[in-house]
Amino acid sequence: MDIKDSNQLLAALELEQIEKNIYRGQNHDIGAHHVFGGQVLTQSLHAAQLTVPQDRFVHSMHGYFILPGDLNAPIIYMIDEVRDGGSFSTRRVKGVQYGKDIFITAISFQLQQEGFDHQIEMPAVDKPDQLLSDSELIANFKDQLPPGAERFFVTRPIEFRPLRPIDYIARKKSEPLRHVWFRTRGSLPDDPKVHQRILAYASDYNLLTTSLLPHQHEVNFKKLQMASIDHAMWFHRPFRADEWLLYAIDSPSASGARGFNRGSIFREDGTLVASVVQEGLLRQKNK
Repeated sequence: MDIKDSNQLLAALELEQIEKNIYRGQNHDIGAHHVFGGQVLTQSLHAAQLTVPQDRFVHSMHGYFILPGDLNAPIIYMIDEVRDGGSFSTRRVKGVQYGKDIFITAISFQLQQEGFDHQIEMPAVDKPDQLLSDSELIANFKDQLPPGAERFFVTRPIEFRPLRPIDYIARKKSEPLRHVWFRTRGSLPDDPKVHQRILAYASDYNLLTTSLLPHQHEVNFKKLQMASIDHAMWFHRPFRADEWLLYAIDSPSASGARGFNRGSIFREDGTLVASVVQEGLLRQKNK
């Protein structure tokens, strides 16, 4: 079943408790051959959230994608309660299929506290109401897309409005920089922890492909291998994932068959709410 709005997304990402600190998560297909990394990120975060005191919120998570997830088998999430201190709680989570770890992450939670405050400025870009959505853009170019690719762009529960939409289609070289507005299709509950989980889900979109932008003119997409290797995320300030957020992404380097990418996520008023770093496999198959 296609997941088309926020209610369907939350239902698809729900966890079933098996026993203490062990949860089962089901998969949904976004049009890829394997489980979407954002799904594993948000389900791991959700599992960890269920084991910490209610007054503590995630401020960082650092994970590694070890094996591709099988869409046809549920994922078992096992949580290690590393420590509950006076201000911080630390959890380790691993996602398991067929007895093997497919994902591992360390997640840190903190009591809300006051302190020094500064941030970088949001890039000066067009507002989302001045841009076309991804589904509108794809409708204009669907005859140029590979078979099955239209579903990947159109049936997503997250609406994206890219600043450079031609990057979805064009095969010309461009700088490794991307700005994308996004929000859920439909409203979310007021619980901040839900919005943090959905942001983790959405953060896996648009990252790795940014490191491909300088190479679009030379890559053979039929022989291209792309896969997330790791994913780190920091939550800085409150936000709502059902309101417009700007994802400002750059790729400082690609080398050794890996692409390195950074992202800053801003509210529409310019407030920096999260930072993301990801490295991924980026290489051409020989055959």
